[in-house]
Amino acid sequence: MVSASDIADPDALEHLVRQDCGSCHGLTLKGGLGPDIRPDALSHYDPDTLAIVVLDGIPGTAMPPWRPLISEAEAQWIADYLLSGTQP
Repeated sequence: MVSASDIADPDALEHLVRQDCGSCHGLTLKGGLGPDIRPDALSHYDPDTLAIVVLDGIPGTAMPPWRPLISEAEAQWIADYLLSGTQP
């Protein structure tokens, strides 16, 4: 698990999740164009796999790769955040 102290600006990452991810997954993350990404809906993912989905997207879907914009540590933080529902 990546802690907030390992990330330069965890508040910016939380904002990215709420605004950028929320633009497809709904501002409450309950789903929209994209599926529900709250902890219960993602419970079948382990953190490492979810981080890879964040980084590389899902081919053939609207889920884009974020690798050009965020680091692996940031993707791991986002995965941990999504799975826990709180900042790691």
